[in-house]
Amino acid sequence: MNSNKTIAISGSEAAKSTPTTASATNPEPTSTTVPVTKTTATTTTSGSETDLGLASMENWLNQPVNFFPWYSSGVSFYTQAVPDTTFSPFREFYITSGAPVVDGIISIPIKFDIAQKTPTTIYYGVGQALPYSQYVSTMPSKTNDLWIQGATSWSQYVVSPVGTWMQLVASAPVGGSAGFYEIVQTDTTATKYSTYQFNQGYNTMNFYADQVGRHMLYFVVNNQPSNVVIVDVFAQAQPG
Repeated sequence: MNSNKTIAISGSEAAKSTPTTASATNPEPTSTTVPVTKTTATTTTSGSETDLGLASMENWLNQPVNFFPWYSSGVSFYTQAVPDTTFSPFREFYITSGAPVVDGIISIPIKFDIAQKTPTTIYYGVGQALPYSQYVSTMPSKTNDLWIQGATSWSQYVVSPVGTWMQLVASAPVGGSAGFYEIVQTDTTATKYSTYQFNQGYNTMNFYADQVGRHMLYFVVNNQPSNVVIVDVFAQAQPG
């Protein structure tokens, strides 16, 4: 059983309500055609390189990713269809068919066997990568985590075409009732809320990118919020 709430916010208040903002150190992009390049993770690094990688992860984990000018004065860019190359770096994270999500933001969470589907790499921030083994050995084990599952990797940021499905993975050290939130930004901002029962440990559930816009997702269990994952959803241009 889940319950839903939706709150619409005017465009003038959208910047106040979104959990991420641009800054002098993370400036707004000026074009929707900025190429996205992921840093390749390696498992054989020197001690200094490993330390730098872990420091980078700690600095960037849960930070905003601004490939597109969502926080500029004009956000009409999101209504324009984008070429297939925009989605290419994220192809492993979405599929074009899936089970419908009924009466909620996500499908009902089910238990996820991390031992059978362990990722090799995680992507965080603006595309930094880290071997999963390093991540689990460094980050606290008692935090609520949310990821988008790919074929071999997990990510906290994806660009996908509208009408696609993604598989989410949530780690909840304490199971129980969870509040799941979705903030959708276009020229206005709408906040959706549903409740679900999370299993202790890893959970998996489907998310359907049903509308163009920036989708920001997170959950709260035992009064502890997870990180935010961001899905930028665009219409796909037809091949010319």
